[in-house]
Amino acid sequence: MGVQPRTWARIALASVLAALSIGTGVDSAAADPNPVPTTVKSPDGSYVAKVEVKDQRNWRIYIGSAAMDAFIPVDVLRPADTSVPRPTLYLLNGAGGGEDDATWQRNTDAMQFLSDKDVNVVQPIGGQWSFYTDWQRDDPVLGPNKWKTYIAEELPPLIDAQLGANGVNSMAGLSMSGTSVLNFAIDYPGKWRSVAVYSGIAQVSDPIGQRMVKLTVETWGGGDTRNMWGPNDSPLWRANDPLLQAEKLRGTNLFISTGTGIPGAYDIPGNKFRMEDPEDTPTTVVVGAVIEAGVNWSTHNMQQRLNELNIPATFVYRDTGTHSWGYWQDDLHTSWPVLAQGLYSAP
Repeated sequence: MGVQPRTWARIALASVLAALSIGTGVDSAAADPNPVPTTVKSPDGSYVAKVEVKDQRNWRIYIGSAAMDAFIPVDVLRPADTSVPRPTLYLLNGAGGGEDDATWQRNTDAMQFLSDKDVNVVQPIGGQWSFYTDWQRDDPVLGPNKWKTYIAEELPPLIDAQLGANGVNSMAGLSMSGTSVLNFAIDYPGKWRSVAVYSGIAQVSDPIGQRMVKLTVETWGGGDTRNMWGPNDSPLWRANDPLLQAEKLRGTNLFISTGTGIPGAYDIPGNKFRMEDPEDTPTTVVVGAVIEAGVNWSTHNMQQRLNELNIPATFVYRDTGTHSWGYWQDDLHTSWPVLAQGLYSAP
């Protein structure tokens, strides 16, 4: 996101003029190497600044976000058949925000798995360590963060217009973004008809939950959670706690999964899903085991709360597994029937 908005504005204008000069349009985007950005704008004035076509099915769209005052890339996998409007799956990355190597594309078969599902797959890029929420103040390290406004309010109308989508959405996320996925469903009822959470923290306002959030934002990200949700006793922590707001999940198709923290098949040094060097795997697995054990605890608490509220949900508890990609690939596959229920079934 280091490119200045005015620079992208000039690039976008040049792209539009070039496209118009040869008579192209969104309807011919499958054959057009440079699709024209839609003229649709979000309510706050956000817009599509540029569209890059990597190949017929893989696009990168740049959004001029009013909330973030920046141009933000979005990776898109188009369905094989775009002859009719298709639904959209918003697939969020973890704490790295898709800006590092910890992404669905690099570490799983997610794109191959979803390639025959007749769905637009949208991956926002950015938001490291932010929990994809609207922060109260700009952070000296992490900068401005208005990700909830960007993802939930600015992005969907632009994506629908640019891709010719049908307005039906579901969302999935892992680790940090698992918390965010639950909060998006809570704060925007009906906007995401199904949500899937893989190893996400389901409660954040109690001392253990706060410690896990601070581990992400402060220890790893270098930010300050007081700029996000305020001091520990701020009501914003409770307002953003999925467990406490669980009643608002009623009506959403829910899938929530977690491991136990006990190392399993994907935690062996040299396994294809390991990101670290083999000599670092034992240490990394220990850290992942502790995180996953905390996630498991909060997931059981969420299941108990949903049962009390008589809200149906699909929970998957794996016998083994730390906080790592091999398990999330499996969970994505397992969650597909729940996601599909929201994407393809009548409301």
